[in-house]
Amino acid sequence: MSSKDNLVKTIPFSAIYEKMYLIRKFESRLLELFSQGKLFGTTHTYVGQEAIAVSLISNLQTSDIVFSNHRCHGHYLAKEDDPEGLLAEIMGRVGGVCSGRGGSQHLCKNNFFSNGIQGGFLPNALGMAFAEKYNNTNNIVVAFIGDGTLGEGTVYETLNLASLWQVPLLIVVENNQIAQTTPIKHSLAGSIIERAKAFNIDTNEVESNDVSVLYPRFKDIVEKVRSNCRPHMEVIHTYRINAHSKGDDFRNKDEIDSWRKKDPLGYVRPYIENELKDIEERVNARLTIIEERVINSPFTSINLGE
Repeated sequence: MSSKDNLVKTIPFSAIYEKMYLIRKFESRLLELFSQGKLFGTTHTYVGQEAIAVSLISNLQTSDIVFSNHRCHGHYLAKEDDPEGLLAEIMGRVGGVCSGRGGSQHLCKNNFFSNGIQGGFLPNALGMAFAEKYNNTNNIVVAFIGDGTLGEGTVYETLNLASLWQVPLLIVVENNQIAQTTPIKHSLAGSIIERAKAFNIDTNEVESNDVSVLYPRFKDIVEKVRSNCRPHMEVIHTYRINAHSKGDDFRNKDEIDSWRKKDPLGYVRPYIENELKDIEERVNARLTIIEERVINSPFTSINLGE
């Protein structure tokens, strides 16, 4: 048996698929609710990138801290497994993650934080990582950013201090090839990984939507950041299948179709063929019950003084 076969045996494919399928169904249902006029504002779905969040967060401790961005639902569900709180938040209902006042992009629960300002939370993640080091907690901080964030100066200020202070900060760049409607070739010069290397930060990159590749990769990275208490930047070249938000999509259809063939859920299904139906039925039933409960719950108060 090859070393890869032995490695694959250690991956909890069933649990991973259940989380990935939950994210996929939740996000797809959000778009349906928007089209039916039951949701307002906007949303940025994570469809096509599920393997990254689940592969990484499955390797974290509960006490580790995660910072996310405007495309945060997948990260939040992978960490908190709280579709009811998230749906209530997006719908402005009582029981929402932030009592319905944060909406789709601004979440705060336990050790999870998200913000819609590109790169704006990275100094906070850096400070949190410094605090964890100072207090000898053995926790690490993970910050998810996108390729579009790499045009922000605060990213490089953070990289500089993270290297100087040697903090347990893992920055994951989810390069989905496009920043809203601007392809990366029109917005980013040079190499992404060389940007972190310029600050003497360990970094690497891979193009993959495959859990069997990403899970063991993140397992090693997380262990290294935790034990060495040093920053790391990992670049994952991926693709978002859906539009930036609800409808602003001008990409070539053939390009999208080519990435649909690399669907992260499709890579996992062969490993769990006997459990697949039960997992999907369980998730579908759970989300149906949650949606009914949330839609029948009252809207949150708009009195911000409460």
